Amino acid sequence: MQTADTLVEHVILLDQDGREIGTAPKESVHGADTSFHLAFSCYVFNDLGEVLMTRRALGKRAWPGVWTNSFCGHPLPAEPLTAAVTRRARFELGLDISAISVALPLFRYRATDSFGTVENELCPVYVATTSAEPEPNPREVMEYRWADPTTLRGAVRDAPWAFSPWLVLQVKELDRFRA
Repeated sequence: MQTADTLVEHVILLDQDGREIGTAPKESVHGADTSFHLAFSCYVFNDLGEVLMTRRALGKRAWPGVWTNSFCGHPLPAEPLTAAVTRRARFELGLDISAISVALPLFRYRATDSFGTVENELCPVYVATTSAEPEPNPREVMEYRWADPTTLRGAVRDAPWAFSPWLVLQVKELDRFRA
């Protein structure tokens, strides 16, 4: 019998045109030869217009300890993307979010971290709002900061090596980060 602790999380595999072709255990697709799969990123804004930045926990398989967007994740098979975004906001940050909208529906990237772990994702980018303060899950997030979007854009431009590669690419495309 499987319990919540022993369930194997599956991701949705895609062909190069973004069509679903199957599923695979999440752990099997994040390595040196990562299959193209569906994920998402989300940027959470507070009532002051600041964006929530998080630093990935040191135990994360890809890009441990790196500053990134508010949170990322993978939808489960048959799970609507907005439901997955809501689920991961609660899991990673203890946050209830609202006004969820897709900002970059076709964003995709491929990047390799210093340990050789490859990300290869179709990764729609969402924005959302909250009026709450995060309560990070320490297995996911080691610290967080609220940042002015224009200041963040400048930091990403000046020191891209300090951030996740997907954040660097996304900030260049997201209207909310334009001065």
